[in-house]
Amino acid sequence: MSAGRPERRNAIGASRAVVLLSGGLDSATCLAWAQRRGFECVTLAVDYGQRHGVELGAARRVSTALGAREHREVRVDLRAIGGSALTDAIEVPKDRPPADASGIPVTYVPARNTVFLALALGLAETLGAHDLVAGMNAVDYSGYPDCRPEFVRAFEQVARLGTKMGVQGAPIAIHTPLMSLDKAGIVRLGVSLGVDYSLTHSCYDPDAEGLACGRCDACRIRAAGFAAAGVPDPTRYAGAPAPGA
Repeated sequence: MSAGRPERRNAIGASRAVVLLSGGLDSATCLAWAQRRGFECVTLAVDYGQRHGVELGAARRVSTALGAREHREVRVDLRAIGGSALTDAIEVPKDRPPADASGIPVTYVPARNTVFLALALGLAETLGAHDLVAGMNAVDYSGYPDCRPEFVRAFEQVARLGTKMGVQGAPIAIHTPLMSLDKAGIVRLGVSLGVDYSLTHSCYDPDAEGLACGRCDACRIRAAGFAAAGVPDPTRYAGAPAPGA
């Protein structure tokens, strides 16, 4: 969760970072944050067998628009494990009242962020990058255990103990600049960094044309964030987003 450690420079003078990029609002903001800090960014999207490929296309667009050095895409079939509404034949919850939005919902994908960070860590080692950037958030999130600061700190320790760079005294830092921000704060940060949120996609269950449903937890939290930030929501919804988050 490091935010201010000394940055190592590559041959052309820029510190290289691997940025996990889902194509959503949070990860796009993280990429813009990393670019503003002067990192030379390589973005990584994971095709994990999610319900739709819309977010993968969004990740490519965001990476290009924000000027990443390179975009990589890795495929890992988490459908073989299942256990989530995003990777299995389980209905995505819609229109959940705030009082019901507690606990760990069925949209949690078992071990997803563990797998994603491991892939980013491997890519970082091959690139000689000492920094990972990820969009975990412990405020406006859906109760996922792998979005908490404790998890990120633990994974940094794994990286320190389980990588060549780590045992040689040059450990990898994981930056999570959104960890303590609510969704409105993330939107405001992204706007200040010039993020075009019309390029991003957050919906768990878009229609065949890629339009956001406006009713799943991700859509509701996103819409509420734009409203609270006082920023027009550029999301293309199949219908009006349900009120509340």
